Amino acid sequence: MLNQLNILLAEDDENLGNLLQAFLKSKGLNVTLAKNGKKAFEQFVSGEFSFCILDVMMPEMDGFTLAKEIREIDKNIPILFLTAKAMKEDKLEGFAIGADDYLTKPFAMEELLARINAIMRRAVPNNSQENEMLKIGSISFEPHLRMLHLISGDKKLTTKENQLLKLLVKNENEILDRQATLRAIWGDDNYFNGRSMDVYIAKLRKMLKEDPAIEIMNVHGKGFKLIVKP
Repeated sequence: MLNQLNILLAEDDENLGNLLQAFLKSKGLNVTLAKNGKKAFEQFVSGEFSFCILDVMMPEMDGFTLAKEIREIDKNIPILFLTAKAMKEDKLEGFAIGADDYLTKPFAMEELLARINAIMRRAVPNNSQENEMLKIGSISFEPHLRMLHLISGDKKLTTKENQLLKLLVKNENEILDRQATLRAIWGDDNYFNGRSMDVYIAKLRKMLKEDPAIEIMNVHGKGFKLIVKP
């Protein structure tokens, strides 16, 4: 199971980051290293990850803020915090954000691997393979191919259409926060990007209307919600 993991590692200590990346790669894991929170978020949005290891104290964006941003996009991805602090309050904050575990520095490399193993055993139901066929009502969606299989034929999505639909599907029946989505896909939640996103939402609605059970709702002042009626 672990050799299928794509891990995002956010660690601003260059030596430790390189050491952790080399160790995890030696165990057969795919690891992308980001040296601050902002770069980590950019990597998360543009990549396909199934596990996050986040240092708490980082420049640009700290680990807690980064985790909140990630949770706006993917509510299920496992998150393991690394910290030099052993303060109970910090651990409580981390778990409140949605951490799956917490490891205090210094730690043994094998302990990190054991924690990852334990988290993944618990998280398996929420971590299906990225290349699977997703179902939206009667419509099939392959995000890794940017392909939507409609009744009228196959439709190749643009990168932004694909990213937006994937976020909607991952958060089906839940509100997809407008600002977080703009930051994730467009990099900025300004007015002009907002108008652009509204155009893409309209395009997706038009494609999905082949199945009348599918609806992308506007939730006033908050964002969007993908609903698939039974």
